[in-house]
Amino acid sequence: MRAAVAVRIDPQDPVSAIELKDGWPEPEPRPGDVRIRVAATTVNMHDLWTLRGVGVAPGSFPKILGCDIVGWDPDGHEVLVTGAFGDLDAGGGDETLDPRRALVSEDRPGSFGEYTVVPARNVIAKPAWLSFREAACLNVGWSTTYRALFTRGRAQPGERILIQGAGGGVSTAAIAMARAAGLQVIVTSRSEDKRRRALELGAHQAIAPGERLAEPADLVVDTVGAATWNHSLRSLRPGGRIVTSGATTGSDIALDLPRIFYRQLSVIGSTSATRAETLRMLRFMEAANLRPVIDSVYPLERIRDAFVRTQQPDLFGNVVVDVAS
Repeated sequence: MRAAVAVRIDPQDPVSAIELKDGWPEPEPRPGDVRIRVAATTVNMHDLWTLRGVGVAPGSFPKILGCDIVGWDPDGHEVLVTGAFGDLDAGGGDETLDPRRALVSEDRPGSFGEYTVVPARNVIAKPAWLSFREAACLNVGWSTTYRALFTRGRAQPGERILIQGAGGGVSTAAIAMARAAGLQVIVTSRSEDKRRRALELGAHQAIAPGERLAEPADLVVDTVGAATWNHSLRSLRPGGRIVTSGATTGSDIALDLPRIFYRQLSVIGSTSATRAETLRMLRFMEAANLRPVIDSVYPLERIRDAFVRTQQPDLFGNVVVDVAS
């Protein structure tokens, strides 16, 4: 099969470690797996971190990355692959809490190839009202954000939410879902154009990074990490919550424990999403007429260009890769 293969770890030039190959072996399903022909996918920060060697063993290369899978099952049905690959019982009813759970592309081939294999339980029908390109944005950008907002963050209508960053797939999903759920949405960005587009997407206010809020937030969603962490903590009301599900600028931070315990702040981690959360999210999206924001689309042959685009400062939305020719 044709696949874009990560051949090594390269912290300095991660994109150079992606090579397009023809005749790559098609993956063999394990017991309980389903073979999927991939239609489209996206490039995410998880892919870049893996290429840089974060959280991965050098001996696991070469491997196929890509965390969003949408395509066709062996019977030709249009399908979407959900969340974490984990055991429901081992996680106490939440497969993301299974100590052995894996994200897409960690212990099975990812989506940067014509075929992949996934656990049967993670396969659901792709809604007809979503295109393949739109559905390709859901697993990482949207379902992860849904869990962070509503399951872990316990967002409620009428609350004030601060979303750090205004350009990537997670932040654009958070703006759309928080607005649709009745929250007062504040977004930060260095870019005046991104602030404008965030307002068009549904944010009530868009401010520069580090700018003081007129009123403190009930909830902060921070996937940026080191560059925004102090501002996130300072922006919370007493008793407020901060949900972290990423650290694109690094994770070496000072927690500011006195502020956390004196103001009784909650720091909440969140990652991936369950199958049940993805199904609820799809019903929410349909009812609220929400669609992912797509920044750009590339064919598989230009996947290196897609990786480059993902790192550009003017990115707004998801970078989609068409896998099926």
